[in-house]
Formats: sequence, C-alpha cells, structure tokens
Amino acid sequence: MVTRHRANAEGDWYVDTSCIDCTAARTVAPGLIVAKGGQSVFARQPRTPAELKMAWRARVLCPTASVRTQSSVDIPPGLFPEKMTEGIYRLGYNARSSSGAHSFLIRRTENDGRGGNAMVDSPRWTKAVVDKIAQWGGLCDILLTHRDDVADAARYAKHFGAKVWIHEWDRVAAPFAEGLLKGRAPAAITDDLTAIPVPGHTKGSVVYLYAGRFLFTGDCLAWSFEAGDLIAWREFCW
Repeated sequence: MVTRHRANAEGDWYVDTSCIDCTAARTVAPGLIVAKGGQSVFARQPRTPAELKMAWRARVLCPTASVRTQSSVDIPPGLFPEKMTEGIYRLGYNARSSSGAHSFLIRRTENDGRGGNAMVDSPRWTKAVVDKIAQWGGLCDILLTHRDDVADAARYAKHFGAKVWIHEWDRVAAPFAEGLLKGRAPAAITDDLTAIPVPGHTKGSVVYLYAGRFLFTGDCLAWSFEAGDLIAWREFCW
C-alpha cells in the first residue's frame, strides 16, 4: 500500500514511506527534496520548469519508485542521460540492489582512439539506457568502483560486448568480470583513464580518473551540502 509521508509539502508531488533514504533523489533535486523523518521528502512543490524537471529526474531514478504524483501525468522525454559536463553523463534509473547509487557514462567520439564509451557502475537494466548507449556507439568498458554497485552490469556487458573491470578483492560480486585490477598501485586502463585502488569502504574499492580531471569515486567520497548529500561524482582538479 502506497502511503504518503506526512513530512511532504502539500501538493501533487510527494515521496512515499517505502523510501530507503538512499539520497539519490536529493542529489538530483537539491533543496526541492530534502531529508526529514528518516527519509527523503518534498520540502516544497516544484515551482518552475527547472524544478519540475528535477522532480521528474528524481522520480525516474528512484530505486524504490517512492517519488510519486497524486495526479496521472506523462513522463517527459530527455531526462536521462543527464549531461554533467562535456562528455560525462549521469545515467539515472538507479538500482535498489546498489542502494540507489548513481552510475555514469563517459562518452567518447567514435574515432578518438581511446576505447569508446565507458560506464561507471551500473544502473538497473532499462530500455531507455540501452537505446541511448546504442545510439551513441555502444559500450566498450564497464568500470565497477566496488562490490556494492554492480547492479545489472553483467546484462549490459553481455548486450554490448563490454569488458567489465573490478578489483580482484571485490570480484566475488562480479565473477563475470574479465578486467581484474590488482594490488594498491594505480593502473592505466587507457591513455586517458586510470584506476586507483582506495581500499577502505570495501577492500577492493577503486576510483577512476578520466582525462586527468574527472574522478569517479563510488562510495569512497561523500560529503554534505545544506541542499543534501552528493555522492559518487565530482570534477577533480589534479
């Protein structure tokens, strides 16, 4: 039974009590969706087209389908992949098996000689993601940051013929992985992509540095803003 959490602002949009407090919705809708009563809730109703798009992104990526509207409305197109910066996209459709962790796509041009598109961690298997990746030239690599965020990586790998990378210390969660990272020393995957083991969150945790500027941190780096928690991605100045 769907139950609206009492801490939501009055209005059409709300988060129900099945929310697992994974912070994903707060990441894509900072200030609009906040932490309260042990979960995420709407602090206010969306007021602008930009805020409405944020609410929709939260609804689409929520791993428990807890972000809802009282009225029946159609999902607008173009919510995901969400462009973060040039060549970097958030994929959305977060998986419950990964506790709502975000996943990303590094989009490379077809002829740049650097190995093609790479997925960082995995969303749930979704036609919208599959179709967009296929439209953008397929997938060469899946980069798993640690054992908790594998989700449907095996299915994406099989569909696109992609090579899956994970540290050998966390391979138990991805026995299908062919690219095994070893030890604690950084390892070059391509000339613009480096895997850096950072054991701590899990023994086999890895961060991936792309183009010397973008660090995909999985659950190794998390910090809070007044607008909510931001997890898994940041632009890194080397």
